[in-house]
Amino acid sequence: MESQAAFKNRPSLLLSPLLFSRYTNDCTSGDPTVKLLKFADDTTVIGLIGDGDESAYRREVERLALWCGQNNLELNKLKTVEMTVDFRSTISRDLKWAPNINTIKKKAQQRLYFLRQLRKFNVPQELLILFYSAIIQSVLCSSITVRFGSATIQDRNRLQRIVRSAERIIGSSLPSILDLYTSRVRKRAEQISADPSHPGHKLFHLLPSGRRYRALYAKTTRHRNSFFPRAVTLMNNK
Repeated sequence: MESQAAFKNRPSLLLSPLLFSRYTNDCTSGDPTVKLLKFADDTTVIGLIGDGDESAYRREVERLALWCGQNNLELNKLKTVEMTVDFRSTISRDLKWAPNINTIKKKAQQRLYFLRQLRKFNVPQELLILFYSAIIQSVLCSSITVRFGSATIQDRNRLQRIVRSAERIIGSSLPSILDLYTSRVRKRAEQISADPSHPGHKLFHLLPSGRRYRALYAKTTRHRNSFFPRAVTLMNNK
């Protein structure tokens, strides 16, 4: 189980994002099971909770509140939310992604409405593309390296239709779902292969030539299309 609390910090003086980041540089987590992520004045506390023990997570939340009080920062309670993700109930019994993709499709379609409205107001094409990338494409790419390889052709096509709709609205070609998946898998694979501390690093085993990685053996199509076999293949085809 994972709990996440997002806090909105508001300094009494107006600072640039860079200065504010420097100002809050010493605001860190003191527990290895709790991560504290910061982006400008947005702060997120992420805690991994096992066996129902939330003590470490709650302790770090209290430390954050104390740090803010000591450093003249006010937590905006109206913009503070907590989200709980239970990994025990995020996978369907048949190991299919249709319910997840239904949710993603619905959310992306809702945001297409705002893209259409911007088009009606004659917003420049480059800004429409920027809006699409930040607001719609980000939804389509949510966990894409995990789910896309196991998704059915029908589910992939449903997501691709969202991209085509956006292309018609913007009047410009956009990266396909497959291209987005490929680029993100390759990027993640490069990070893992260069990080010896990552649990999956050992799966990227170079052949004696030193130019290619040893392909991972996979008995089933589902396994062959999963992240690591696909990542190794993409790294070899660069």
